[in-house]
Amino acid sequence: MTATILFVDDEPDLEALILQKFRRQIRDGQLALMFARDGIEALESLEQNPHVDMVVSDINMPRMDGLSLLAKLQEAEDKKSTIIVSAYGDMSNIRTAMNRGAFDFLTKPIDFADLETTIQKTIRHVEMLRDVRRRQAEAERAHASLSRFFSPEIARRLAADVDGDGMEVQWRDVATLFTDITGFTSLVETAPPQTLGQLLNEYVGGMTEIVFAHEGTVAKIIGDAIQVLFNAPGDQPDYATRAVACAHALDAWAQDFSARWKAKGVNFGTTRIGVHAGPALVGNFGGNRFFDYTAYGDTINIAARLEAANKYLGTRICVSASVANAAENFQGRPVGELMLRGRSEPLRAFEPLPQARFEAPATAQYSEAFAKMEAGDAAAMPAFAALVGMHADDPLAGFHLKRLLNGAKGIRIQLE
Repeated sequence: MTATILFVDDEPDLEALILQKFRRQIRDGQLALMFARDGIEALESLEQNPHVDMVVSDINMPRMDGLSLLAKLQEAEDKKSTIIVSAYGDMSNIRTAMNRGAFDFLTKPIDFADLETTIQKTIRHVEMLRDVRRRQAEAERAHASLSRFFSPEIARRLAADVDGDGMEVQWRDVATLFTDITGFTSLVETAPPQTLGQLLNEYVGGMTEIVFAHEGTVAKIIGDAIQVLFNAPGDQPDYATRAVACAHALDAWAQDFSARWKAKGVNFGTTRIGVHAGPALVGNFGGNRFFDYTAYGDTINIAARLEAANKYLGTRICVSASVANAAENFQGRPVGELMLRGRSEPLRAFEPLPQARFEAPATAQYSEAFAKMEAGDAAAMPAFAALVGMHADDPLAGFHLKRLLNGAKGIRIQLE
């Protein structure tokens, strides 16, 4: 690096003397020297040459002295490291200079060996400041990019991760959550572009804010569909609990959102949510040019299929047993053993319920009917019929009643 130094002094012979003393460093490209005769000329020179690294200034000069110049330099956004030169023993001026932000000082007559040592020390200081600013700028750029995917706290931690270990591809145990909207394709084909743009931006913005409030990671947004990860990139021991809480919050917000837009004459569909937990390959899959922090594996596929299963079950949220078992104080009801596409083994699934609904008598009645169905008891059909008779708005109970009426037995469900 070539360090550019501005010498400010009104002595007529100083420029030639300095150039002579530092000729080798100038020839080798280590130093580039500039000169000004007073503070005003120095400020003009700095305005035209903002790349100057440091200033070496005398104190006693015409028009503007060195202490006034130092004060002006400290007011600037890009503060220049400044070495003040003063007559030997003038401690009052030296003390004032140091209080005003001078990096170091020298006494006259100048000892050029001392000057060279002080310049080298100042160069190291300038390089350190430059590196700090570079790292800060990189962190700010990284934070701006990461804030699109991660909650503010996680984005700050990742932006400060100089080695980038949090982004490397690795196997992790995660909880993943998928959301989708019923009938969105039809809405896209019929809604005016302005309405659709406002609708989708408000929806995605509100949903991602809820995800970030639960410190989830937005892995993908594809149209109306959102994929969320928990326990990635950072460790979250309670990731299953977070995922269930986030699903409830998303469901409540989406229902309110749909009602608000329906009042405006826009029929916005129901948001379906699927949640599963297990190992997944997680990291930045964007190569050198793009940032694409996402996850792949069977765990991800299962969560997506649980989201789709809601369409058949009549539910809005469907979570796997791995999530229900791992979540603290999980409150919900069993759905059954689902035969998901591409899987030979059934997956036990649950519908998480808000506390008030979980504690309602209808939930206990459902659990009793489900237990009869699981045991192969013929009394399951009248039990579900009685439940549906009292709660016609319970689509999951109606789903099971329809299965039993069509001759199905047990809790293994082939979704078609």
